[in-house]
Amino acid sequence: MKETLKHLAGIAGPSGYGSNATAEQVTEDCASLFPPYLTAIITGATSGIGVETARVLAKRGVRIVMPARNLKKASEVKEMIQKDTPNAEIITMDIDMSSLASVNRFCSDFLALGLPLNILINNAGIYSKNLEFSEEKIEMTFATNYLGHYLLTDLLINKMIETAESTGIQGRIISLSSAIHSWVKRGAFSLSQMLCPKKYNGTCAYAKSKVANILHAKEVARQLKERNARVIINAVHPGIIKTGIIRAHKGFVTDSLYFIASRLLKSISQGASTTCYVALSPQSAGISGKYFTDCNESNCSALANDETEAQHLWRQSRALIHKRLHPPPA
Repeated sequence: MKETLKHLAGIAGPSGYGSNATAEQVTEDCASLFPPYLTAIITGATSGIGVETARVLAKRGVRIVMPARNLKKASEVKEMIQKDTPNAEIITMDIDMSSLASVNRFCSDFLALGLPLNILINNAGIYSKNLEFSEEKIEMTFATNYLGHYLLTDLLINKMIETAESTGIQGRIISLSSAIHSWVKRGAFSLSQMLCPKKYNGTCAYAKSKVANILHAKEVARQLKERNARVIINAVHPGIIKTGIIRAHKGFVTDSLYFIASRLLKSISQGASTTCYVALSPQSAGISGKYFTDCNESNCSALANDETEAQHLWRQSRALIHKRLHPPPA
């Protein structure tokens, strides 16, 4: 209740920002801290808070790589951003985050460009009301929100470490989670259930994917620390925003819950603020394996904070991806 009241009041936390802060406000003093160009990959940058994240980072002098399934839409977003920031450098590339093969191809294509990589924002996400499967026969929400981003991070992390070492600028990985992750109970979280659920519930599938995103951030943070790498990774909850995902939830959650949620809705710019803060702010430098909300460190659920569970999920995910990308000969 205390956190809800702070959110409603927009009370600033230790960072100096609260729920009312916008993406432009939290990055206002960041542009002069970095040489042009930092390079950021932002998934899901053709809609919702992904568009605003790309726009604000481009305004701060960051080169944006925008992987998208719909390249026409990506081109329209690129044009919109360049109207706001004429000198913005934006590269659009093809990807389908639900497809491991597509993610694999994108990473090969990106690495072939020879660009540095300073920031990776795992922003893309879907909410599927009905049970659907990816081309690799994985439940669609889990495949898109978590597994595709697991592979994306895994294939690009060495490039981020190399960039950080050569430039002296700390690399940053940001994965979008959600406060709804706390709905998932420990006994209901298993890889087999998420891959091919016997009884499907769209909200539960979405919440489980968001637990997985936090666990992934925690385990990768541990591995990066072991390697003494100058790269950090954190998970963020952007807040409740009236985007396609929250509209999809309406009717699936109760009307009363939706009414309460609607009182807490953020604007798109407010929703992008935590991502942009963790991506650029000097205050978030050196912080890794944490969960942020309203531009401040916050507490996640006991399940999402379980280091053993994080390691277990990481190993299982790695084995699954290898099996799907390299099936044994028939």
